[in-house]
Amino acid sequence: MPSTTSAPQTQRYQEKREAILSAAARQFNQHGVKGATLSEIAASVGLVTNSVTYYYRKKEDLASACFQRSIEAFSKVADAARAERTVAGRVAAYFRGLALLFASVDLGEHPPLVLFNDMRALPSPQFEEVSAAYTTLFRKVRDLLRGPETAALSRADLNARAYGVVSMGHWMRAWIVRHEAVEYEDVATRVSDILVNGSAGGGSSWTPPTPEELAWQFRRDADPVAEAFLRAASHMVNEHGYRGASVDKISAQLNVTKGSFYHHNDNKEDLVWSCFERTFEIIRAALAFSDRNFGNGWERACASTRALSRFQLSAEGPLLRLGAISAVVDPARRAEVSRTMNRLTTRQTGVVVDGMIDGSIRTIDQAIAGHIGTGLISGAAGLKHWVGEITEDNVAELYLRPMFIGLLCPPARG
Repeated sequence: MPSTTSAPQTQRYQEKREAILSAAARQFNQHGVKGATLSEIAASVGLVTNSVTYYYRKKEDLASACFQRSIEAFSKVADAARAERTVAGRVAAYFRGLALLFASVDLGEHPPLVLFNDMRALPSPQFEEVSAAYTTLFRKVRDLLRGPETAALSRADLNARAYGVVSMGHWMRAWIVRHEAVEYEDVATRVSDILVNGSAGGGSSWTPPTPEELAWQFRRDADPVAEAFLRAASHMVNEHGYRGASVDKISAQLNVTKGSFYHHNDNKEDLVWSCFERTFEIIRAALAFSDRNFGNGWERACASTRALSRFQLSAEGPLLRLGAISAVVDPARRAEVSRTMNRLTTRQTGVVVDGMIDGSIRTIDQAIAGHIGTGLISGAAGLKHWVGEITEDNVAELYLRPMFIGLLCPPARG
């Protein structure tokens, strides 16, 4: 005869486990995988550390479970989107499903979900386990793009477009909170409209990078030693998060000693702050370059995004991933990073407005287009993990062109 207490005990176990996962998701989103502690996670739900380790022996196991829960939620959205008969319908359903998921989280109807920003900070074997699940999610989204409309696309074309859709979904989570939760579904409709149909106005067309773009250098007079540390730190934070980007790893990337690191840098926190300053300086320079050298809004938007995406994959890159804001420990500095990101996105939005006024960009939600532009630039740094063929020379055609003129456009020729 089954125990009369087993069901309540199982329910209590599940409820406490869910409470721990929810608390952990909040802490990981705020502090990163390396920065959050089991004691802080436990305290946030009125528990002691031993209560958490009863469910998850290591913090890394808990982080892995949080990522798996987020991946499962996104996967359900992708699975539901498969019911649509066309690629355009499936893309719209995917973003609509994500928006409804985000709204349910923000309204307290669904448990919090950890962001994917810090996934690469997981150690082995947890990273491999989560990575396998995330790869399955990526393939599900890629399958949404398969159809007669995209039959002519190569594997590289399809992977690049799928990466754009996946990364735009993740980036949407970061900025959609500027809207009321009841608006999220409408926001998603506008996002998918821009991605599927592009943003070109009548008479506008995509062009390859100009000779001026190819020749331009962002930082001609930068100190080469300081620049090397900034590049290495940006790469390490992008890949491993702030805590995972140790002084030892940054030094090893440059093949210098730890002593050499501290000879050139006071501490890691100031170096990461300088990485953000460098990133913002380069974005400003690209926007100024496009303003000086190109005419209408469409040309300027294309040129600045092309230039920055090429930079991401060049020997001078990468930019610091904008989602790495948890790497900034000081609250005042974190607020300044957030303000600057918002201002630069608003500046990009202004270019879209100019394009709509001059007719080179069709009528779209300019604020959302600005966020998409920012996300495209930031996301370019991670392309190599998903599109093995991507290079500085083909990123504009494989990755950006479909996002500007529409996901269903034929592959570029020549």
